[in-house]
Amino acid sequence: MRFLGGQSRKFSLYHDLMQVKVRDILLISSPYDAWVMEEDSRISERIVSEYRGLNLSRPPRLTWVSNIEEALELLDVRFFDLVIIMPHLTNMDCCDMGRRIKDKIPGIPVAMLAHKQLAVNDETFCDGTDRQFVWSGDAELLVAMVKNLEDLLNVEHDTSEVGIRVIIVVEDSPRYLASFLPILYKELVRQTQAVLEEGLNSEHRLLTMRARPKILTARTYEEAMVLFEKYEPYILGVISDVRFPRMGILDGNSGIELLKSIKERRDDIPLLLTSNEPENKERAAAVPACFVDKNSPDLMSEVRKFVMEHLGFGDFIFRDLENNEVARASSLYSLEKTLRKIPKDIFMRHCQLNDFSRWFYARTEIALANRIRPLREKDFPDVETHREHMLTLIRERRLQRQQGVIVSFNPKDFDPDTDFLKIGAGSLGGKARGMAFICSMLARNSWLHEKYEEVVITAPRTLTIGTSGFDDFMEMNDLSYLATTDLEDDKVADIFREAFFPGWIEAQLWAYLKEVKYPLSIRSSSLLEDAQYQAYAGLYQTYMIPNDHSDIEQRLKQLVDAIKLVWASTYYKAPKSFSQRVNQRTDEEKMGVIIQEVAGQQYGDYYFPAISGVGQSYNYYPFGKMKPEHGVATIALGIGKSVVDGEQCIRFSPKYPKILPQCPTLQDSLKNAQTSFYGLRLGNGEVYDIHGDANLEKLDIADFEDSVPVRRLASTYLADEGRIRDTAAIPGPKVVLFAPVLKHKLLPLPGVLTDVLKLAENGMGGPVEMEFCINIFEDGRKPEFNLLQLRPMSARADLNRIDISDQELKDAVCVSSHALGNSEKDDIVDLLIVRPDSFDVAKTRQIAMEISAINNRLIKQNRKYLLAGPGRWGSADHWLGIPVEWPDISNVSAIIETSCDELKVEPSQGSHFFHNITTLGINYLMVLDKPGDFMNWEWFQNQPTIEKGEFISHLRLPAPVILKVDGRSSQGVILPAKGSEDYCLLRECIAE
Repeated sequence: MRFLGGQSRKFSLYHDLMQVKVRDILLISSPYDAWVMEEDSRISERIVSEYRGLNLSRPPRLTWVSNIEEALELLDVRFFDLVIIMPHLTNMDCCDMGRRIKDKIPGIPVAMLAHKQLAVNDETFCDGTDRQFVWSGDAELLVAMVKNLEDLLNVEHDTSEVGIRVIIVVEDSPRYLASFLPILYKELVRQTQAVLEEGLNSEHRLLTMRARPKILTARTYEEAMVLFEKYEPYILGVISDVRFPRMGILDGNSGIELLKSIKERRDDIPLLLTSNEPENKERAAAVPACFVDKNSPDLMSEVRKFVMEHLGFGDFIFRDLENNEVARASSLYSLEKTLRKIPKDIFMRHCQLNDFSRWFYARTEIALANRIRPLREKDFPDVETHREHMLTLIRERRLQRQQGVIVSFNPKDFDPDTDFLKIGAGSLGGKARGMAFICSMLARNSWLHEKYEEVVITAPRTLTIGTSGFDDFMEMNDLSYLATTDLEDDKVADIFREAFFPGWIEAQLWAYLKEVKYPLSIRSSSLLEDAQYQAYAGLYQTYMIPNDHSDIEQRLKQLVDAIKLVWASTYYKAPKSFSQRVNQRTDEEKMGVIIQEVAGQQYGDYYFPAISGVGQSYNYYPFGKMKPEHGVATIALGIGKSVVDGEQCIRFSPKYPKILPQCPTLQDSLKNAQTSFYGLRLGNGEVYDIHGDANLEKLDIADFEDSVPVRRLASTYLADEGRIRDTAAIPGPKVVLFAPVLKHKLLPLPGVLTDVLKLAENGMGGPVEMEFCINIFEDGRKPEFNLLQLRPMSARADLNRIDISDQELKDAVCVSSHALGNSEKDDIVDLLIVRPDSFDVAKTRQIAMEISAINNRLIKQNRKYLLAGPGRWGSADHWLGIPVEWPDISNVSAIIETSCDELKVEPSQGSHFFHNITTLGINYLMVLDKPGDFMNWEWFQNQPTIEKGEFISHLRLPAPVILKVDGRSSQGVILPAKGSEDYCLLRECIAE
């Protein structure tokens, strides 16, 4: 899919259409006529019913008066858009009343509505009224009168600004006009509704109705020609009677002459001759024009046929030179497919007749029609070039119009390239809301695509199932009891697998899979998942299926199984436990489902992207000159499980992509470089593992050295030279550090991440986290940056807002102005302290060994601890700090790095085991030699000691300390437990 921009601009133009609306109508009639219209015909009720039935905007309001004096008085105090006069009023005829009204309010539209033909004369014209109609008791006539007036009032603006099409109707008989106009409007509105864009929501459907063609009426030859000449570029069709005035005289040839004149000037405009004399059919054929008998009992169906076949509202019918149907298309998608296969002569025939542009105009695809209509055979070297150009325009528009819109899935007319589809009612759920926002965000910000022209920034095609599907499933299987049970996860999964699946969803999924044959990811999207100020992220299940079985029934079964298991995860232990912790009832939770294209490429028997990653707009572990607001990204080759599970991957700031904290040395680079990755195994569709990884396999990078991702992204380790070269084109073991991207700008990933994260952060009103992946091609296609998921960072429990008060800064026994992470911990009672009085820079190796021994004992006891000491923790140079390796401190919960007189070095910020502290959420506090930072060594040394080694004191407190790190300010504190004796003593000291 591609985001080309323009959909929102199109609909902003639609907002400006039909600016003038008929809101209030003044009806002047006898009390009897008013009673007949309201009580017998129930006109107000039927007008409202007609408007609702046609999905039109707000119906007008009727106000009744019984004489001209009342009317004039009311016109003094109220504004009316239309005045309708009915005959049979005493003391004054309709024309005189109309003149008095127009004298009082020049330009106000006035119409006469008579009960029978005798009340009006076809051969004379009443200058007091703008139009005369014969009332037959049908509310559709009033709707047509209103719509026709609105068309007249808006046509000049709407044609010049947007290019709205125009249909001219020439009819001088009030009786036939009153009969014909409602039929034409009803068909026009219904056919417009029938061809509304497949990629629209209900709001856009209403807006698109404003872009329907307008109907302008004329009663004389001269009026008709004025309309034609004024609106010639916008004429969609002309419908004309045979006999009407010409040069002031009723002429039986006026209609024929009018259509001939138009045909001579524009042979591509469909023409329809209407007559109550069947013999005029031959005269119509000579023009040539279509013909309709006004007295035909099938008048409506014949008008419908003309509207659909000739004005472009029905299927596009490909016809050969003998006018035989060859093929047909009902949508842009089917037109594109059919257009590739039809013979050249048929293609050129439809081009020459402007059939394609007319069909697009009828579908309100005005911009597309305007681009195609001027194209001529001489503009292209050959027919195939012409055809390919048109196919490109259609495809661009087809993809463009869906962007940023949630489309209701229609199994009868499903376009598989649609960006975002929805099955069922109810909420999308939190995760799907994030996806919908991504699509909308990318659609609205065309500058992003213009800035990074060398990359396609997009999102995978997505189908969602609303929460109504979950509700139906739970109700039909009577599974609500699971909210109060305490079953094991695998038992819950078995219950859901065996349950009946709603047939209405299954039928739509079958239609979906008939067109979609790429791998799919089935994700949870619960009401509370990824929501602002909630923390349900990561609690539910995701499944991937290859979707490549030759039997669609097998693929459907695999998909249904995965959906059932996603629904089942609502009642797994982890989500239920979390709900209890945040006072949320499990039975209040509802589960939507996301069915998403797996963004990747096939490499042998596996499917995976070149790069997967997670980006955060706020970095709680900034390193060196990085700042928290610069954001951070973690990337890995292959499917993103490596990133999510904290395996070997590369973490960097988009602001400083060349700085890799986890790779300060060659050995660190080799240790932290990715050597394996995850791919989706193809040809296997069973979905039974409740952990969701049944179809994923861990693969060795060495086995995929010939694949595009490894060849383009890997570096080579040259052991003889003791270095890593940033290319995979030379012999030697491959290590994935993404140097071609981060150092040599193979693609502008840092810039894209920076801008997309900032855009999303502004849109969501706070820091965000997004999942993404990248595909790299070798066939000339641009790299593809796919946004997979977007959530507020507040949706994660470990990223909650942490506040440190001024009082806490005073109460603290340790304060750091440069702390990494974002958390509040109250479970640490074990402290390992390197005593300042026993520290010896020459004996840092022995200190490391002593720490390692205590760490091993605490692992066995399952006790986390806080580690505090001077210098660079993990330094390879033992003269700069204590050279612990990760296994030596693997059970640590927080680390304090202090300064001392013996070690004058820059703080390490945990660089030597940076990957571990970031993925495990370990806080790292640097107590710097600067105002405000301090370590109350006296307090620590006065705590209960259970072991005092040569260098290390192992403290165990009676109550846990409180560790708080505010990731926004990078400030950290350690507080004694509230209520403890030490806490009270500290407060007393402060008070004194």
